[in-house]
Amino acid sequence: MKDALATIHALRRPGLLIRAARIGAAQYSRTNHLIRLIGSTPPASSGAALFQLIELEEEIDGYRKSKRAEYSPARHVEILIAMMGEARLFREARQT
Repeated sequence: MKDALATIHALRRPGLLIRAARIGAAQYSRTNHLIRLIGSTPPASSGAALFQLIELEEEIDGYRKSKRAEYSPARHVEILIAMMGEARLFREARQT
């Protein structure tokens, strides 16, 4: 299985989604965002959270590509914000 950071780095998404997520990532709060997205107690490690978020993002991106009514750009941006925030925390944990 690929490394979580490599998977995130390989993502290709519309620029507007990425720009919005980068702006929101500055305000990322692990507790608040993960509970809202995952729906339970956040995983202890950022790596585990990243893999859950990657799965969520792949699902919602599939909705976007197939133009399904269930697609929510706001939710997609929320997931991307959480992915960026968790990736930052994961990198910081690996450096220490």
